[in-house]
Amino acid sequence: LRQLVESGGGSVQAGGSLRLSCAASGYTSTLYCMGWFRQAPGKQREGVATIYRSGDNIDYADSVKGRFTISRDNAMNTLILQMNNLRPEDTGMYYCAARGAGTCSTDNPDRFGLWGQGAQVIVSS
Repeated sequence: LRQLVESGGGSVQAGGSLRLSCAASGYTSTLYCMGWFRQAPGKQREGVATIYRSGDNIDYADSVKGRFTISRDNAMNTLILQMNNLRPEDTGMYYCAARGAGTCSTDNPDRFGLWGQGAQVIVSS
């Protein structure tokens, strides 16, 4: 049974940093594309960042470019999201997601079939 488990959420003031981790377990070798999505209260889920297994295909939402960095450690089956210079509008539930081969980008969460339970991020002004 494949599973994704997020950790590292929390509360921070604007301008601060948080680091999210996602641990993948089970049969993970076909999890070619992994990414982070977020959902604020009353809003649709949106893509934050995605990365292909090789690490050379990375996509960021325009709103986080220059502030967030996505990385993955395939040997450790771990996905990381380093979030710097956080803003109140970054507040939301952050989800780790994965899919097999195919388009790896932030624009369509429906492409991803495996999801974690989410980690809460709260940024206060």
